[in-house]
Amino acid sequence: MTDTGRPRRFALSVAAWWMLLALVLWLLGRALDQPASFAACAASAALLVAVGEIGDGLRRRRRNSRPARRRRSPSGR
Repeated sequence: MTDTGRPRRFALSVAAWWMLLALVLWLLGRALDQPASFAACAASAALLVAVGEIGDGLRRRRRNSRPARRRRSPSGR
């Protein structure tokens, strides 16, 4: 049996981060007196979220492909 909620949860999580980041960028632009449209902030946020998700995917793939390290004994041998 597969987990059908996992892709939906992932999509909702990415969408929530995207909207939160877009809002932060928009408010930061307004606070610094360099307003940009919300659409421009949303596009920038989408790029940042995409780069972050790709980086996370690469990190997970690299971590899973490495062989497990052997633990050293407390005596250092």
